[in-house]
Amino acid sequence: MARAVPFDTHAFVKELRSAGLSEEQAEAQASALSKALGGFQEAHLSDLANKQDLRELELRLKHDLTLRLGGMLVVGITLVATLVKLL
Repeated sequence: MARAVPFDTHAFVKELRSAGLSEEQAEAQASALSKALGGFQEAHLSDLANKQDLRELELRLKHDLTLRLGGMLVVGITLVATLVKLL
């Protein structure tokens, strides 16, 4: 599960109010920005890999590499044994 991007709407409204915006304007902007961040989180943060995803990938890669190495060893030993018999 993706972590949420922290956004303090109260502090944001206070900042806008101190810059001269009305209470309604500041709250509307805070609401719009909060919704935009929420949309960003849904669209992008859920696609990020977490530690469990990385562990699973590491295990799959180790398994795949082990199988490939084993296959190469079998082919190499078979090739050497065949060459020994022929020579």
